[in-house]
Amino acid sequence: MYDDLTDGALLTLSCEEPDAFAAFYRRHAEELLRYFSRRTLDPQAAAELTAETFAEAFASRGRFRDRGEGAGVGWLFGIARHLLSRFFRAGMVDSRARRRLRLPERDLSPDDYERIEELIDFEPLRRAVGAALESLSEEQREAMRLRVIDGRPYPEVARLLDCTEATARARVSRGLRRLAQLMNVQPQRVMTEVD
Repeated sequence: MYDDLTDGALLTLSCEEPDAFAAFYRRHAEELLRYFSRRTLDPQAAAELTAETFAEAFASRGRFRDRGEGAGVGWLFGIARHLLSRFFRAGMVDSRARRRLRLPERDLSPDDYERIEELIDFEPLRRAVGAALESLSEEQREAMRLRVIDGRPYPEVARLLDCTEATARARVSRGLRRLAQLMNVQPQRVMTEVD
């Protein structure tokens, strides 16, 4: 019924016919989920951000102005970029729009996790991380393995490396900074996730 309509027409029509928004959702849900999956590398966060983006789009669809081809999907991804930026700053997904619409919380099933992880395509990331780790000094690599991979506390890392806790922290910090530079990742995000 809505297949022939542009995204902009669907959004405009959805103010009168909510089913038009469902067609817009079906058209872009997987693309948006893939966008978030590749940027967060976290299936739960990607699913929540996707849900929140569509909830925000639905709640504010009356303010959408159709400016021609690509306007609808551009508007949707503008909302997505804003929410992703907020996620990286806050370290969590803001569910304001879903609460406003009284949408229930939904946990991901194991099948959902697997499907989202398929969208991420970890292989290029594995290669990049491997190459980046090889460029670190042996001391930094070992400190990173103990702290980041094994999750050991800094006093234990220091004891195992036979150095002070401050030195252990410095090695991990420098290693993370170097990885962030090599992989073009936001250093602040990497540091926040580990500390």
